[in-house]
Amino acid sequence: MTYCVGFRLEAGLVFASDSRTNAGVDYISTYSKMHVFEPAPDRLFVLLAAGNLATTQAVVNRIRRDLRDNSSGEVGGFMAAAGGRPDLLSARHLFEAADYVGHLSVAVQQDFATSLRQTGASGEASFILGGQIRGDEHGLYLIYPQGNAVMATEDTPFLQIGESKYGKPPLDYVGHKNLTLDDAARLCLMSEIITRRSNLTVGPPFELAIMPRDRFQISRRLKLDKNDPEINRAMEVWTRSMQDALQRLPRFPWEQMPL
Repeated sequence: MTYCVGFRLEAGLVFASDSRTNAGVDYISTYSKMHVFEPAPDRLFVLLAAGNLATTQAVVNRIRRDLRDNSSGEVGGFMAAAGGRPDLLSARHLFEAADYVGHLSVAVQQDFATSLRQTGASGEASFILGGQIRGDEHGLYLIYPQGNAVMATEDTPFLQIGESKYGKPPLDYVGHKNLTLDDAARLCLMSEIITRRSNLTVGPPFELAIMPRDRFQISRRLKLDKNDPEINRAMEVWTRSMQDALQRLPRFPWEQMPL
């Protein structure tokens, strides 16, 4: 399992992901779940991946293949089969790029569906695609294993995939679309650290990326290994703030009536 989160703000986009892959209690490995694509100067995409590792790697490889083939004047195999569906290079809108990734994911899953079903394994994967194409708004989409997608909105500015439940409360209570990019990055990192504390299938290295709107570049990218002091310092500050909040909560009525 893994945990990834994307945050859409007025100022741009923030992405965070862990790097742990769990194929059983005795097989823990590390793979990056964050992939950056810059097909042309007028567009930039970040793809976060969770689920079956073979599926996510195959989708990323097919995206790269199509970009390579299209940039050389050829037609990628998937695009030919899909009747020329826009890819990351030819899409005019972000929802078209999300639709393309969704169809790639479904195609990969279908290729191995029979053999996976026979062994009782799942090839499902989910993705968060964020980015901007010149002339279109920056945005964020959660792409389900079935290939369809939902976008982040003003009311729901963050999207999560993987082991999302433990890291959701701080995003719900503190997160909003008008946060600064740096504050949102801190919040997303804290969401990752809290999840790690509660679920051993999520773990460092943690990756962060910040993409300001209308600049078509990653302005900040950070990778924190398990021994990085920033992780421990962040957890210490968060724990102290929770302990302080506990002491400041309203007292029960019986606490005001001593025996």
